[in-house]
Amino acid sequence: MPGLNAEFIPPARPVIGEAEIEAAVRVLRSGMVVQGPEVAAFEQEFGELVAGRHCVAVNSGTSALQLTLMALGFGPGDEIIVPSFSFAASANAVRLVGAEPVFVDIEPGSFCVDPAAVEAAITPRTVAIMPVHLYGHPAAMDRIMAIAERHSLAVVEDAAQAHAAALNGQPVGSFGTAGCFSFYPTKNMHSLEGGMITTADAGLARTLRLLRNQGMEQRYANEIVGANMRLTDVAAAIGRVQLTQLPEWTEQRRANAKFLDSRITGMVTPPVADAAKHVYHQYTVRVTGDRDAAQRKLTELGIGNAVYYPTPIHRLIPYLVDGKPGPWDLPETEKAAAEVVSLPVHPSLSPADLERIADAANIAGGAA
Repeated sequence: MPGLNAEFIPPARPVIGEAEIEAAVRVLRSGMVVQGPEVAAFEQEFGELVAGRHCVAVNSGTSALQLTLMALGFGPGDEIIVPSFSFAASANAVRLVGAEPVFVDIEPGSFCVDPAAVEAAITPRTVAIMPVHLYGHPAAMDRIMAIAERHSLAVVEDAAQAHAAALNGQPVGSFGTAGCFSFYPTKNMHSLEGGMITTADAGLARTLRLLRNQGMEQRYANEIVGANMRLTDVAAAIGRVQLTQLPEWTEQRRANAKFLDSRITGMVTPPVADAAKHVYHQYTVRVTGDRDAAQRKLTELGIGNAVYYPTPIHRLIPYLVDGKPGPWDLPETEKAAAEVVSLPVHPSLSPADLERIADAANIAGGAA
């Protein structure tokens, strides 16, 4: 078993190849670098990933969430249901428009929002549900959409980690009122930085295009108050290259996860719900013993690892109530935050890397 002298296997490895570099240089030489033909082409091509929905490219996944909530008219006095077990951006976008996040618990298997908890949290002030397709596993969108329909609520999918994930053959980002993706460098595909909003509503798509560009579709003909959240053509060109490779990378991630599932016995491997296509942005296991000890052993053995996320959003400083966590009863969220560890699963891993990861996980699990 390789030890301290073995090459370190990073938890993530962004891909920037010659094709991405050539695409960026091509755009720079063209002189059309912001909100030009590359962005339009990227939007069109990304639409094929989300059942032909309208796509609006923006400068980050957080901007995608914020602009969507703005375009839907949400603000002070409104409540939006959000899982606390997520990256803070999910709730930050809610606060940025003046609305209030209402935190709910997760299902222990998928790490995604529990539909029963969602329905129990609905009040007369609730305007939307924000399911997060965490780690690349689709949330239970069939049940969530049924709840939203019964209560006349919008659904904004946080699909930042779930490019090409699906449930019952339907891609994430094509269920709700809108879907929001991130193209941060460690995501399953990237554009160095960027985001995409998907929607079946042409009117909403137009409002989003206005909002990202100072409220104007034609130069100096401002129609509404907007922001500057445009995507550059350099980023779009890189995203277009990455998009062509996403199917291959997705299948490699899934194959890597399948191998790890078959070999890891010292930790609890991630289950996959029936009819769900998991795309493994993260391969997240549970450590039921001493997680800190397990992580130290993994690091000693040269295996990169991380905890996503050690502190649930409702326990972060901006979301405390009078200096304490609010009135949230989230036992599965607290348990997950105390147990999860993500191991490398990215498509750059070799067969030897995967053997080392599995062996190290079994040793670390025994050390926990």
